[in-house]
Amino acid sequence: MKKINTFCIVDDDDIYQFTTSLLLKKTDLVNKIIVFSNGLKAINFLKDEMGNIENIPDILFLDVNMPVMDGWEFLEEYLIIKPMIPKTIVIYMVTSSVDEKDVLRAKSISALSGYLVKPISSQNIEEVILGIFN
Repeated sequence: MKKINTFCIVDDDDIYQFTTSLLLKKTDLVNKIIVFSNGLKAINFLKDEMGNIENIPDILFLDVNMPVMDGWEFLEEYLIIKPMIPKTIVIYMVTSSVDEKDVLRAKSISALSGYLVKPISSQNIEEVILGIFN
């Protein structure tokens, strides 16, 4: 079966980072996992790696509430640089927020492929990854 080259997690919760990375490894559908603790680190990485398509993530799980730069601010910056990124990044907002305002806001952002509520399961992850291949 085909694998995702690079999967990116942008979240400030160490436990979530660890468990999601573990779930990803167990699927055996991902070659590389990169993790950032806030949106600014992730957006700077994307800017720095624009010329290196292998390092650009195929899928990005993005938290809403983070220090320094939250998920919404990340998306604002991402939409500016998106035309310069040499491939499409599938972005899912993954958050503990069930606030209807957040859900509606996420649905209004074309760069988002979906909105998942924590905790996520290995089934959620596999559905996201397998959905890319279909």
